[in-house]
Amino acid sequence: MGREDTPLFERVGGEGFFATLVEHFYVGVEADELLRPMYPEDLEPGKVHLANFLAQYWGGPATYEATRGHPRLRMRHAPYVITKRARDAWLEHMNNAVGQMEMDEADRSELLAYLDAAAHQLRNR
Repeated sequence: MGREDTPLFERVGGEGFFATLVEHFYVGVEADELLRPMYPEDLEPGKVHLANFLAQYWGGPATYEATRGHPRLRMRHAPYVITKRARDAWLEHMNNAVGQMEMDEADRSELLAYLDAAAHQLRNR
């Protein structure tokens, strides 16, 4: 079974990888004056949702869909004003989080390309 036949979820180590990635990401969000007000006071449920979403997207268990339904990312993010500046801040924190993770460079590039595209898609202002 080659690299292309193995989901990124498995290549990076499974659910633990995504939980750690999200923890690193939220360190940046917590300190960000622009982004922090967009998040609820209790960040823990959002951390779980994001980790589950990313794990599912990359070939892991469908926990996100089982608990939250279809992702509908644009709809879920519509209430928030996502400007270029907010998008860039989100990407900065996510890129920093990915940078802290041990992973193959090809996997890193694939993950970063997806996150970049998703962030651009969610910009609504």
